[in-house]
Amino acid sequence: MSLMTQNIKALLGPADLKQGSAATKVKRFVGDYGILIFFALIVIFLAVAAPNFLTLNNLVNVVRQSSIIGLIALGMTFIMITAGIDLSVGSVVGLAGMTFALLAPASGGAFWLPLIVGLGVGLLVGFLSAAMVVWGGILPFLATLATMAIARTAALVITDGQVVSGLSGPAEWLGSGFIGPIPVPVIIFLLAALLCEFVLSRTKFGSHVYAVGGNEESAKKVGISTGRVLFMVYLIGGVTAALGGLVLTARLDGAAPVAGTGYELQVIAAVVIGGTSLFGGVGTIRGTVIGVLLLGVVMNGMNLMGVSSYYQQGVQGIILVLAVLLNRWKSD
Repeated sequence: MSLMTQNIKALLGPADLKQGSAATKVKRFVGDYGILIFFALIVIFLAVAAPNFLTLNNLVNVVRQSSIIGLIALGMTFIMITAGIDLSVGSVVGLAGMTFALLAPASGGAFWLPLIVGLGVGLLVGFLSAAMVVWGGILPFLATLATMAIARTAALVITDGQVVSGLSGPAEWLGSGFIGPIPVPVIIFLLAALLCEFVLSRTKFGSHVYAVGGNEESAKKVGISTGRVLFMVYLIGGVTAALGGLVLTARLDGAAPVAGTGYELQVIAAVVIGGTSLFGGVGTIRGTVIGVLLLGVVMNGMNLMGVSSYYQQGVQGIILVLAVLLNRWKSD
């Protein structure tokens, strides 16, 4: 036994050491499972307070409504793990959806053309954000604030601010169709989440994402191309935001140039609630999915209970603050 260990034991005593060990275990348990416990408590409360909450139709509706925010949040998770942020995702939803809606009626049964072009719009906006961050050295907050304005302006100019409606049958199926009893948007979200989880947790690129977010300078020293990683995460964020916009447009059977306004705040909230650190290096797709569903359940429950929409954003804010405090306490 070292002299330092003996001194620590002499100062603290056996009881204090055991207490510290127990406190560490409690802290680790709450940090790892706190969000799940909170989620379970919310579900139990709503099951009692809103009798219609646990019906199959309502639960399917919750997941279907959450799938759009969920798709966008998947890409945001990659970006935030690198200590970045993307404020343009709501505008990408509007621009990609508008492009999709304009092409879908003209394409008739050619479903893939508007789909590919719509996703390409998200890829382009993601490229612009990445170029400003990587090549221009602009902070992600400012770079994506610029692309947010550019994408929203483009959506308004393309249609002179008018709503576009009347999609073709195959395009509408993307948002309103079913495969068996499961809505198509839910299937798209689950498949995208599984793919992102695999990339982030099982590939070299995923480990590089964590390395860049943990310490970019150290990542450079071990040979990681940090610029390439940052480019890729913003491209992923642009594509997932565009996919969310396509699903939203298909579900509404039309697009408005202001669609997606405010989505960036909901998405960031869901990602943070899921355990992703605002300072980078920490986060999982599993956690993001839980964060998305938790927000969806809370919003749905308040609607069922007749809570005014004026209070709903406040509740989201409270949940976000609690999640940030939990993450900070866990990391201390």
